[in-house]
Amino acid sequence: MLREKTVWDELRGGGYLRGSAPWRSAAYLAGGALLGAVVLVIGSVLVALAGILAVVLIGIPLLAALTLSGIPLAALERRRVRLVDPAPAPTPHRTPDAPGIPAWFRLRLKEQATWRELAYAVLLALVLWPLDLLVVACAVGLPVLLVAAPAQLALAGGDIRPAKLWLVDGYPAATGTALLGVVLLLVLLHPLGAYAAARAAFTRLLLAPREAELADRLAEVTRSRARLVDAFEAERRRIERDLHDGAQQRLVALTMTLGLARMDAAPDGPLADKLATAHDEAGRVLTELRELIRGIHPQVLADYGLTAAMEDAADRSAVPVDTDGTGPPLPRLPEPVESAAYFAVREALANVGKHSGATRAHITTAHTAGVLRIDVRDDGRGGADPGRGTGLTGLADRLAVLDGRLAVTSPPGGPTVLSVEIPCQAEAR
Repeated sequence: MLREKTVWDELRGGGYLRGSAPWRSAAYLAGGALLGAVVLVIGSVLVALAGILAVVLIGIPLLAALTLSGIPLAALERRRVRLVDPAPAPTPHRTPDAPGIPAWFRLRLKEQATWRELAYAVLLALVLWPLDLLVVACAVGLPVLLVAAPAQLALAGGDIRPAKLWLVDGYPAATGTALLGVVLLLVLLHPLGAYAAARAAFTRLLLAPREAELADRLAEVTRSRARLVDAFEAERRRIERDLHDGAQQRLVALTMTLGLARMDAAPDGPLADKLATAHDEAGRVLTELRELIRGIHPQVLADYGLTAAMEDAADRSAVPVDTDGTGPPLPRLPEPVESAAYFAVREALANVGKHSGATRAHITTAHTAGVLRIDVRDDGRGGADPGRGTGLTGLADRLAVLDGRLAVTSPPGGPTVLSVEIPCQAEAR
């Protein structure tokens, strides 16, 4: 996707006058002049009012609120700057950790961006808007007044002084003045665009996120994703526990009751046949529920760790699987790591059974130098595409939260190798 051109790009690349860049620049500066004048008037009134009311202590909260007055102005300026530079200008502010106005207020007072925005509001009210107005007046207003000389002469019915510069007493002089205005407009539109580009760059410098703020926001997003993964894992374990201790136990009791009733019923009667059907159906439901519980969060993973869980998954695989059982067993790892690695292996084995045409698979595991490495290799036909709905995309996103990596190597003709790497440290349980 091509990046949209800025006004500065069009100035350097040519074709500036043939597009909309000059008029977007003029609109940006005219809007800045109008906005700055409004900010000056409103700001002066509020500061004066807060100073007067400070005598009775009411103005102190108003003065505190004025420190945040740059925030809405900066949000508007980040939208306006796209007239000159189409690249998005995201907010530099972080989301409060706690809800409510007090938490929001405390966070904003601690952020450097809040004080940069306040400084920009002061600069706009005192310095920038007069400069914007002066540039627009000189680059656009003056040439337009000269171009309008014939119309002014017709309306006045006598001598005129366009822009108060010189006397025009006839249509030949008015026409010459208009032509001069056209030439002057074409010449001055270039410095107008250059000033608008510099003005937009200055606005971005103060109001757009700095590298440190972007890094903080990225770290916060990473922490947020990690918290979501932890919450997701906790919910999976809760559901597994509820099913195991609740629904499964009731189904076991129901199956036993039906079995006892089946034994007590007459062997050749219709009731015995119905009880037999119900007993068999309850047994199938119980089997399916146990498989569902194992898929949500296998108990063997929580009790005995990743090595035992992978061996269990290998035993239930549709394709024979060899595991490197001769090596040392993996240590106990953090729960999110074990869960993500287990489901990656299980998804890989499911894909081997469904798509690869393999006759055998092999799992290799190791935990060295603080990194868990797992390889799942099969002898199938190869040519696997992870982006073709094999279920690995979600696993890759899940591993990314843990700073992990999932890679698939599958040349045509095989072999296919799924590799998982997750940085983690062993822990004692």
